Amino acid sequence: MRFGKLMVGPGILVVGMLVSLCGILEAKKSVGSAAETQAASQQPSSDSVRRGLAWLVRTQHENGGWSQGEESLTMGQGMGNLRDKPNVADTCMATLALMRAGSTPSSGEYARPIRRGIDFIMTEVESSDRESLYVTGVRGTRVQSKLGPYIDTFLTGLVLAEVKGKINDEAGNRRLIATLDKVMDKIERNQRQDGTWSGDGWAPVLSQAMAAKAVNRAAQAGARVSEATRTKTEAYARKQFDKKSGSFEGGGSAGVDLYASAGNLGAMQDSDDTNRGKERDLQKRLQNARNEPERKDARDALARIEENRKDLAQAKSAVVQKLTNERFVQGFGSNGGEEFLSYMNIGESLAAQGGEEWQRWYRSISENLNRIQNQDGTWTGHHCITGRTFCTSAALLVLTVDRASGPLAARLQRR
Repeated sequence: MRFGKLMVGPGILVVGMLVSLCGILEAKKSVGSAAETQAASQQPSSDSVRRGLAWLVRTQHENGGWSQGEESLTMGQGMGNLRDKPNVADTCMATLALMRAGSTPSSGEYARPIRRGIDFIMTEVESSDRESLYVTGVRGTRVQSKLGPYIDTFLTGLVLAEVKGKINDEAGNRRLIATLDKVMDKIERNQRQDGTWSGDGWAPVLSQAMAAKAVNRAAQAGARVSEATRTKTEAYARKQFDKKSGSFEGGGSAGVDLYASAGNLGAMQDSDDTNRGKERDLQKRLQNARNEPERKDARDALARIEENRKDLAQAKSAVVQKLTNERFVQGFGSNGGEEFLSYMNIGESLAAQGGEEWQRWYRSISENLNRIQNQDGTWTGHHCITGRTFCTSAALLVLTVDRASGPLAARLQRR
């Protein structure tokens, strides 16, 4: 399977796909048991990635944050007052992109901008209240209006989880853990019974996916995470997949199948990543159980993990087949930050398994993104989320998807 060219039209980027019958059959074979394949290996950073990272470093504000930056003229000029105002969501995306390139707050080429970005994020969280789901006083950004008002919170949880243990001074680590605990408490406190959070925004399904990613990455990093909160996000994502039709429910997707499929598939994959780190402990708990209630709890948890894994395999197979559909890959019909974020979620799911299907997808999407990169190293969108900071960061996360954090082997802390 191979993606066609991203053809530039008057303000529109159209994704085309050409698929051979052989590619389709290989795709169906490669999406089987994860045990049959190996996860993707890291690729060297390309010139396109280095140029994009350099632009992010150049545009960081003095206080360590990033703003949404220049937007497409097609979106009007209604947010001129926020163009240069640093905000948490864009800062999280830029910081995450710099980290995926191989640096940490303590080492690597981008250590200083990462540390400054983390400091900006933590300062915003520390100034927020303890009850609400907000982590910042900045309101009305393009990303908030499209993905939901709490996207800053979910992205913050993800970034801080990935930073945990990578700051080389004790005071900095204590501060980070306290900040991450505060964010996770906000997320747990405000989760609805069905596993969701606010449904506001144009495409909140992608915000829900980032919430699930934050909760799972925090658990993988050994942070204090409620298992009930985590498993409710898993259950919600699984409910969105109809095994008979091979499609996902469209709630919160603005009617765009790409968003619904990528968001829910990503949540199922993130949960499976965490589950793999928990299985050994559950098996030991089952062996050492002192009574039937303890044995039942362990068996039920192991059964849930297996059911999610089966659903994930079927959902992944369905999404791979959809990648042969040009209309599906086009998303809204032109590229915005939502499309890039969706490609990242699909890419992380394929990369977790590796194999030929992943390699074909990675080569094709890399060629396409390299082709539409701007001369200054940025990417821009042509609908909804069009700001250069978000689109550039999201595109970089697609190109470095093979470097995404995986589950840790260490024992995970539980409440």
